[in-house]
Amino acid sequence: MPRDAPSGLDLELEHLPAELRWREWMARVEAAVFAAADPVPRETLARLVGRGCPLDRLVDDIRAELRRRPYDLVKIAGGYALRTRARHAAVIRAAFAIDAAVRSLSKLEAGVLTAIAYEQPVTRAALSEIFGREISRDLIASLRDKALIAAGPRKPEPGAPVAYVTTPAFLSAFGLPSLSDLPDLEALKDAGLAVGSGKAGDPNPAFGALPRMAPVGGPRTFEGDDADDKNV
Repeated sequence: MPRDAPSGLDLELEHLPAELRWREWMARVEAAVFAAADPVPRETLARLVGRGCPLDRLVDDIRAELRRRPYDLVKIAGGYALRTRARHAAVIRAAFAIDAAVRSLSKLEAGVLTAIAYEQPVTRAALSEIFGREISRDLIASLRDKALIAAGPRKPEPGAPVAYVTTPAFLSAFGLPSLSDLPDLEALKDAGLAVGSGKAGDPNPAFGALPRMAPVGGPRTFEGDDADDKNV
């Protein structure tokens, strides 16, 4: 078998005409993403198709076929996943009886999570300084229970406190391919979407006012540019 092909899987499919070979590669990629609970890394998908297969063009063709479907194939959290289109969020909530109070973060939780996203790795003491109030262990535990943050490296300071970082689940929940895709905080403040300086003692810390940084729709729901939605 060429490369490190999964046992028994013919990658090249040389016995098939070019068009059927392409269709089979498309089916393999879509099937793998469909079956996965988490975003599938590009390298994993590349192991399912032929050596000369242009994976990016293959993904584009899959997305083209899904244009009229209620879900899309999106790049998120460093991999690929199927996500329900944003216009169907209410349907998903109704189907699975998702309570908005349960699935949504409180304003303070959202602010702290945003601060961790931008300042990571960051300690609880540093977060308390940013917000000018104590950030409780219970609040941190709540974000950890939601798998949105995790313990990172310990800070090289007295007591070696734990610093917190966001998780791949955070990227997936907020529709971000990577942390480099976080909105620019200064641009948000300039646009009026964030207020305050973000400094200790500020009654309106910038991290406490980013309402756009909120989970979308329901489980496996994608919010982003959706050309099809404009035609509905």
